[in-house]
This record gives sequence, C-alpha cells and structure tokens, in this order.
Amino acid sequence: MSDTPKKPAKPFLSDVKTLRERARKNIADGAMTSTYKGDPKLSVEILQSVLATEIVCVLRYTMHAVSATGISSDSVKAEFAEHAKDEQEHMMAVAERITQLGGEPNFDPKGLASRSVSQYSAGPSLVDMIKENLIAERIAVDHYRELIRFFAEDDPSTRRMLEWILSVEEEHADDMHDLLVAHEGRPMLPE
Repeated sequence: MSDTPKKPAKPFLSDVKTLRERARKNIADGAMTSTYKGDPKLSVEILQSVLATEIVCVLRYTMHAVSATGISSDSVKAEFAEHAKDEQEHMMAVAERITQLGGEPNFDPKGLASRSVSQYSAGPSLVDMIKENLIAERIAVDHYRELIRFFAEDDPSTRRMLEWILSVEEEHADDMHDLLVAHEGRPMLPE
C-alpha cells in the first residue's frame, strides 16, 4: 500500500435537494439551466443562419430532384431527393435547438438567401447541378467545422448536433464528388 494520500473525489453533481430546488425555482427557463455556459442569444443568432442554410439546401436539392433531365438522370434525381430529405432532418433539428435555447426559428422566406451561407442555384445541366451541390456541401462542411469549434464545451448539445450534421454533409460531398466523377469520367480529387 502507498503512503500517498488520496485526492478527494471531485463532486459529481450538486446534491439532489439543490438540483430539485433549482429546477423548481427556474422552471420558466425551460431547457436553459444555470449551468449553460454559452450565450443563448448569440447561439440562437448563429443557429438562425444554420437554419437558413439547411432550408436553402432543402430547396436546392428538391429543385434538382424534380428538374434533372437526361438519359442517366434517374439515379442522380434519387440521390438529390435523398439529400433533400436529409437536409430537412437537419433543418428540423436546428429549429428544435433554437426553440430549446429560447428563440423562435426564422422560417420566413424573406431574406432567406442573405441569412444562408449556402446559395440557391438551379444549374442548367445535370453536371452543373452536381457541381453546385458539391460546392454547397464543401461550404457547409467548413462552416460546420468552424461552428463546432465555436460551441465546443460551452454548448455541448449544439456542438453534438452540428457534429452529426457535419458527418452527413461530408457524406453528401463525397456522394456529389462520386457523381461528378461518374458523369465527367475523370477523378476531380488528387489520388
């Protein structure tokens, strides 16, 4: 046995009585508790931009899914439609998080393009549509990585949501790259 004194254990949580009293006292704050380290107003403002980005992505992928034409467009249209569905799931998750933080999700189409980091582009050809979606996904990937670093440990719930969205956006970018290679016949990324 060692003669080294043991460090006192860090308290895991406040005592149950304190937790219960604090929860009852601040019930009007909903999901926001005193342990939230972020700035809820700033978080909501940032997430409004994320929401707008996801809405624009839903609209762009949906437009591409219904307007893509050509002999080999069916599989691409199906991919666009699947991505639109994924983006809608992201949109709903972000809207719910905004609500949890005490905000009201902004679904107003007025100013949507200016609130979004992504652009809406119809694209005149199937390859142009694929390129526009790949560009949009690359923008989203970089943007979400920045936001994940921003939220870090101050807002782990928002960070985890963004990490989940990021992983899907990376898959989307990979899908769009593969489609581009398939339709242009050459790899776009260095080996």
